[in-house]
Amino acid sequence: MANFIYNAYGRYLQEKFGTRVHKVSVHAGFTCPNRDGTVARGGCTYCNIVSFTPENARPRYSVSDQIEKGIAFLKLRFAAKKFLVYFQPYSNTYAPVEHLEVLFRDALRHPEVVGLSIGTRPDCMDDEKFAMLAELAQETDLTLEFGIESVYDETLRLINRGHDFACTRNAVRRAKAFGLHVTGHTILGFPNETREQMLASTEVINTLGLDILKIHNLHVVRHTELARQYERQPFQLFTFEEWRDFVIRYLERLSPEIIIERLYGDAPAELLLAPRWNLSRAEIVQGIEKEMQRRKTHQGRLVQHSPSYAPAVLPQT
Repeated sequence: MANFIYNAYGRYLQEKFGTRVHKVSVHAGFTCPNRDGTVARGGCTYCNIVSFTPENARPRYSVSDQIEKGIAFLKLRFAAKKFLVYFQPYSNTYAPVEHLEVLFRDALRHPEVVGLSIGTRPDCMDDEKFAMLAELAQETDLTLEFGIESVYDETLRLINRGHDFACTRNAVRRAKAFGLHVTGHTILGFPNETREQMLASTEVINTLGLDILKIHNLHVVRHTELARQYERQPFQLFTFEEWRDFVIRYLERLSPEIIIERLYGDAPAELLLAPRWNLSRAEIVQGIEKEMQRRKTHQGRLVQHSPSYAPAVLPQT
């Protein structure tokens, strides 16, 4: 794998479908068990759903309308040819399996849709849902996306996640047992974690069997519990220069087999409290890539074992 600096998602899609493919985000009206009182209330401390939901993927539109509007926009802006419907906000398997199957099959009716990405929580899956998704995956491209957020139980408790890391590990293991492709989301920069602990977490991420990983730096958005905490007592967040250095060190420790879909987190400027990098997406991504090239480094450079090695025992927060 010496011919690339990291295993980029865009290249993966191009090679898989032979054309430009983009995700269409849709809001299907779900909630989460740490919002409705099932396991907690208030949701994750960092979560303001508006901060990552496109305007045309708001619940006032039907899912089919969101798909139509999203495809029209992406065709115009990016000349996209094929599309993956991304069920993004909240927990998109938090409903009876019969409802989910109808919803997902309806999304696939659009002739230019070639697959689904379904974002959810590890505690919102069971074998009946896994089996239904596995059947759908025989008919279309399907990826199940789990919010991992952190491998540390103390962090998960502090952010009001409502489950522990064992729940995440078990959900990913079951998904893989059903033959599903799995994406994980991880957030780096929670103030209770040291940077050494964040880097050490790659040893666990490498053992999960993920196909794809989205790496987010922690950012604080308005109207969240995290924003209230930050305003009461500000904590350190990554500057761009710090993040560029850190995410490169993180990638060096990740298995080169894991496809990287995101290299940073973002939010609309009107909602973002911190950090404010004042850089475009292209400037951020190119800045990271150029620095990797300058250092002559690449994803997995420091990986000493295969992804199947035994889970590491990590320092506790």
